[in-house]
Amino acid sequence: MTNTSRRDILATAGAAAAASIATVASAAHAEVGPKPIFAVPATIIPIVGETDVFQVRRIYCIGRNYAAHAIERGSDPTREPPFFFQKPTDAIQYVAPGEVSDHPYPSLTKNYHHEVELVAALKSGGSNIAPEKALDHVFGYALGLDMTRRDLQNGMASEKKPWEIGKSFDHAAVVGPIHPVTKIGHLTKGAISLAINGKIRQNSDLDKMIWSVAEQIAKLSEAFELKAGDIIYSGTPENVGPVNKGDVLLCKLDGLSDMSIKIV
Repeated sequence: MTNTSRRDILATAGAAAAASIATVASAAHAEVGPKPIFAVPATIIPIVGETDVFQVRRIYCIGRNYAAHAIERGSDPTREPPFFFQKPTDAIQYVAPGEVSDHPYPSLTKNYHHEVELVAALKSGGSNIAPEKALDHVFGYALGLDMTRRDLQNGMASEKKPWEIGKSFDHAAVVGPIHPVTKIGHLTKGAISLAINGKIRQNSDLDKMIWSVAEQIAKLSEAFELKAGDIIYSGTPENVGPVNKGDVLLCKLDGLSDMSIKIV
């Protein structure tokens, strides 16, 4: 029988214990790891005819993209290049077809405006996308409302300050369900309108956009790397104007579901 010293026994036992502790500690670290201190819900938009949903990554908006609207906002549509702004993802207010959803009149404003728009939802993206390839990245389209605290926007603009407070707030991005391109094709023309309490306020056609959806995607991708989950509000026609509590807005766009909200 081989003689083993007490020192050898203790050294072997110690090494085994240390290895065991290290393994347990490693497993515990792998099991727990860093985790969020609270849950942040994903912003999603339902897809027509599907159980899956569209998760929103970013919200982009183009400004003054119909000539008549650019003129009523004091710009020259023949010379102005496209410009964009963003809204926070959780500004989304989803409105289901056939429903009239309550839309809260926001704080700080006394001149709250409607802007009906086509919304493009992207399934992929990239940087410096060529216009002729841009529509390949579109998953589908929805009807939207870019709601605006106009007095705050104008006031900040007059002071040459960012006017995010006029555009980026709770419920400022109203949207209906997304209609997949595979079912409706790409929308390059079609009547778009908004009525308040049954009276038409905005009435135009998508073919009057200064910059097409494809051109918007191409221009945006020069400044940002676009990705799946991005949505683009593509601009509003002329005759934007104020809404008041109690008003019912009905938005229409050929090929898409109607969308309606009540200002409360």
